[in-house]
Amino acid sequence: MTNGLTYAQAGVDIDAGNALVERIKPAAKRTARSGSMSGLGGFGALFDLKAAGYNDPILVAATDGVGTKLRIAIDTGHVDTIGIDLVAMCVNDLVCQGAEPLLFLDYFATGKLDVDQAARIIEGIATGCEASGCALIGGETAEMPGMYHKGDFDLAGFAVGAMERGADLPAGVAEGDVLLGLASNGVHSNGYSFVRKVVELSGLGWDAPSPFSEGNLGEALLAPTRLYVKQALAAIRAGGVHGLAHITGGGLTENPPRVLPEGLACAIDLSAWTLPPVFRWLATTANMAEAELLKTFNCGIGMILVVAPDRAEAMSALLAEMGETVCTLGHVVPGEGVVYSGRLL
Repeated sequence: MTNGLTYAQAGVDIDAGNALVERIKPAAKRTARSGSMSGLGGFGALFDLKAAGYNDPILVAATDGVGTKLRIAIDTGHVDTIGIDLVAMCVNDLVCQGAEPLLFLDYFATGKLDVDQAARIIEGIATGCEASGCALIGGETAEMPGMYHKGDFDLAGFAVGAMERGADLPAGVAEGDVLLGLASNGVHSNGYSFVRKVVELSGLGWDAPSPFSEGNLGEALLAPTRLYVKQALAAIRAGGVHGLAHITGGGLTENPPRVLPEGLACAIDLSAWTLPPVFRWLATTANMAEAELLKTFNCGIGMILVVAPDRAEAMSALLAEMGETVCTLGHVVPGEGVVYSGRLL
């Protein structure tokens, strides 16, 4: 009698999946917050909005990935912080609507599950959740032989937040409002298809010394996206914030106008801050025009707050106290889109 084919022989190891769940339970538990109701392992995850302190809540949801930054993480083996990027891309968007991120779910898919690698990635997700006051309450680990090349994986994230009815942003954006920029931590998680092309043009390997910072190039380009949640929520609660723009795909040119009513524009002074070395290196290596740079990358500004003029000074002080590098970028003016003055390059 011949032995029948097993699922493991077909390339899917149920035991490895179970081992991963057990291994990440402490990381998920670390992210518990008011409203958390259940641990990992159920068919769904529960959350109690009343226990989180909401009376008449509106739910806000966001989903995202980390794009081709994953390629660098996979190729270098530095996967410990890519989970922070995943969380940041979702929760930084949520807070722009005026919502407090409450819960997070991740989707991790690979051809063959490497429990150690997956645990490192999910530990990073838990770190991002913890730093933004968001509970990691569930997720999906999919082992899919034949769908991914050896060693490859994909990541997606899903965040749900809430706010009291009537507290949604943007609201009340008006001519004369001040634009406050919060510093980024490098490229964050957008434009990496371009970044990889530039690295190819430069002829450098990921393990080559970074031309713009300490450490090697791969590590420098994997600096995780900054989390702006607690700072932004504190600013909103202090009063005077009319809008927030997370500077992601489309850079400084495309994102700020998303919070403006028709007939208004953002006037940004490019000489108000110094372009970080990573962007100068990318621009120089690729011979980029300034307009292209501004439309592709965050250029050193990861989040913009649109603030009432009489609150701008106090808001800058509050954010600086929370450890932010705050820069007054300009004002809201009549017009359309973004109007630049000064030079960045």
